[in-house]
Amino acid sequence: MENLENQNIEPQNSINLEKKENDFHSRIDMTELRENLEKVKSEIAKVIVGQHDMIEHLLAALLSNGHVLIEGVPGVAKTITAKLLAKTIHVDFSRIQFTPDLMPSDILGTSIFSMKNSEFEFKKGPIFSNFILIDEINRSPAKTQSALFEVMEERQITMDGTQYEMETPFLVVATQNPIEHEGTYRLPEAQLDRFLFKINVGYPNLEQEIAIIKNQHESRQIDKTDVVKPVISAQQLSSYQKLVKEIIVESQLMEYIAKIIINTRENQFLYLGASPRASLALLTASKAFAALRGRDFVTPEDIKEVSYAVLRHRVIVSPEREMEGLTADEIIRQILEGIEIPR
Repeated sequence: MENLENQNIEPQNSINLEKKENDFHSRIDMTELRENLEKVKSEIAKVIVGQHDMIEHLLAALLSNGHVLIEGVPGVAKTITAKLLAKTIHVDFSRIQFTPDLMPSDILGTSIFSMKNSEFEFKKGPIFSNFILIDEINRSPAKTQSALFEVMEERQITMDGTQYEMETPFLVVATQNPIEHEGTYRLPEAQLDRFLFKINVGYPNLEQEIAIIKNQHESRQIDKTDVVKPVISAQQLSSYQKLVKEIIVESQLMEYIAKIIINTRENQFLYLGASPRASLALLTASKAFAALRGRDFVTPEDIKEVSYAVLRHRVIVSPEREMEGLTADEIIRQILEGIEIPR
């Protein structure tokens, strides 16, 4: 890959991260947020073994008020993790199984003529909830997938000329299988761009596999999902989301984010680079990761950590490079390594 241009940052603009680590506790109090999110992790850990990266990104999405696409082979706890996360929050939960015959009205709702009132009444669909789990989102054709465009971006739907606002919080978590192509439909770029994160879920390691087997054996007839209890209210989550927006981001880090995005557009190995929406997603997600670590300021490491989940579904590898086995994650890694980190 060709060398990427590195731009020097003036010494007077450098960020003294060590000093910030010592001073951050005197500004925004992140104690309650961090403690409650640790409780959420503990509740999920009662059932789920490992998958720390997926859980961390799901929590960051909650704080960012962003949607998540989870991709992984069957049986790696994609669906159950999302369901358990919903159980830890006092919000309404709705699950939609996407199938080839699913219609937009099955998701959004439909107008039904009422004999009692002699007029049409709108019956809300399952999308009218706080936490929506969409299983196998790529099982439905484009017509059904497009029903999610407006609601995911604008948190509203328009039916028969009337706008219906979604209640807050509103989070869509969708799953898909990467290896099964028969009977599936590829998500369009406009749909993918509406997801804050795309999380790739892999297999557990040996120790985790043993723990999974032991947990199943010891649980006997007990449904372990029943032991997961709510930890956060909808009002608390809303206040945490507002708190995250106040997290400090230095101007050098904003420039760092912009350089990453620009490099995706100029990279010779990418057919499609990231949009300005990706810049905003990097900013928002890095704030959420800082909050998860109890900090009220963003570091370059936060930005690098979220870059893969934010960008991998927003860029397209050129066909010839894809045939050579080059992946989006590898190109993102090269881009990050080629840009000087602000200090």
